[in-house]
Amino acid sequence: MTYEELIAAMTPQMHVALRTAVELGKWPDGRRLEPEQRETCMRAVIHYDQRLPEQERVGFIDRTRPDGTQHGEDPFAPQTIKILTDN
Repeated sequence: MTYEELIAAMTPQMHVALRTAVELGKWPDGRRLEPEQRETCMRAVIHYDQRLPEQERVGFIDRTRPDGTQHGEDPFAPQTIKILTDN
């Protein structure tokens, strides 16, 4: 089974269990995750999240106000850099 097939076979319950394990640093039975286990679980969670709508992904921040406008600036919009010199 390839990594992609494994992610495709992952259920929402498995995703939640892996995400919780990464957050807490331990498995549901209380055993601590080894650093490489934590990294592997985190990669699986991120890979699985790519299949979900943006608002359901881990780390999503809803910047929408009640009137439908956005809080703050668009993080993907180009920004102007101003260089100040002492002359």
